[in-house]
Amino acid sequence: MAAVEHGSRGVYNVVDDDPAPVAEWLPSLTQMLSGKEPRHLPKFIVRLVAGEAGVAMMTDARGASNAKAKHELAWSPAYPSWRQGFAAVSEESTDQRISP
Repeated sequence: MAAVEHGSRGVYNVVDDDPAPVAEWLPSLTQMLSGKEPRHLPKFIVRLVAGEAGVAMMTDARGASNAKAKHELAWSPAYPSWRQGFAAVSEESTDQRISP
């Protein structure tokens, strides 16, 4: 809402302060969800299913900067790092399974 009501024209990246490539955060996410390591597939197979954009996202894309949103909107992420966010979600999920 802050971007719509008070922001200037353009894009605001609403992301944490710890940009990371998919290869770094995906193994942590899959372990949190299922305990299984992500499978590594050859690029030509991924290209058949997800196209060139999918290959680029999984192999070349890096995290985005939130500097514009922080500066112009006085915004800050709830969790400074994806690591903290994953841990909080995992803990929340565990608490819900234990509670009656």
